[in-house]
Amino acid sequence: MLRLTEYTTAAEDAHGVLVLPFDTRQKSRFRATLQDGTEVGVFLERGRILRNGDGLRAEGGEVIRVQAANEAVSTVRCADGTTLARVAYHLGNRHVPLQIGDGFVRYRHDHVLDEMVRGLGLDTTPEQAPFEPEAGAYGGGHSHGHDHDHDHHH
Repeated sequence: MLRLTEYTTAAEDAHGVLVLPFDTRQKSRFRATLQDGTEVGVFLERGRILRNGDGLRAEGGEVIRVQAANEAVSTVRCADGTTLARVAYHLGNRHVPLQIGDGFVRYRHDHVLDEMVRGLGLDTTPEQAPFEPEAGAYGGGHSHGHDHDHDHHH
């Protein structure tokens, strides 16, 4: 089994491709299979989400490229930024992982959320697509620390 233990940015020269859904890309330790059938064990530092195109280096130096798998998602498209922002606001209030793109928002398919979006005046498109939600303000993506002072001086 190939042991993948380090992040790298050199994924364009990859020896293999690891296709993973979002839930797995949030984990730091798991077993998986490359597209060519090679078994891998992933052993990474905690606190980082693997993103589409990231590279993982094996103990022997081989680089494997991460690819976001197609998943069941709902996509909301709207040319009006205010309306789309309103939908994103209401989804965010439900702490839904949300992918935000140019003219669209995407979340894991959920019929209750689809009904809410329709109630706000927009249609949803259920589809199979890679899911790359926003990392969030306090981490959850590439390690961009949360290091402001929490002491409040009066």
